[in-house]
Amino acid sequence: MTRREMTKAACLLWSCALLLAGTEPVDVVNRGKDGLALKGYDAVAYFKDGAAVKGNPSFQHSWMGATWQFSSAANLAEFQANPAKYAPRFGGYCAWAVSKNYTADADPRAWKIVDGKLYVNYNKDVQKMWEKDMGERIRSAESNWPKLHK
Repeated sequence: MTRREMTKAACLLWSCALLLAGTEPVDVVNRGKDGLALKGYDAVAYFKDGAAVKGNPSFQHSWMGATWQFSSAANLAEFQANPAKYAPRFGGYCAWAVSKNYTADADPRAWKIVDGKLYVNYNKDVQKMWEKDMGERIRSAESNWPKLHK
């Protein structure tokens, strides 16, 4: 087995261990040229406020190669304690696109929480299509994602 094959196997085993433990690894984050994840929107606010809330540069955190901004110190602290809980699925790429086996940017104002996970879509029109068959779209995206973020 080559060194590269051993590294891939180790990464696969680590990912499986995290999945079995109930924590999904996030190793790719959609970020703008400015390095911001979710275009500067507060990932925790979706869960706590039920709204897309713009973050404040005074409350930011670097995680997975991206800068995450928050609307309050409390939201920043919650994210720091458990970023995988609040980070959007598929690294913040459009959930519809991932379900179709490609990646596309997402508008953080086109969002939905399903089974405790945050999903974002390209825009509100795409989100409406995604919601029509959301269960199947999520299943397809979950199946496609490992191949898309290698």
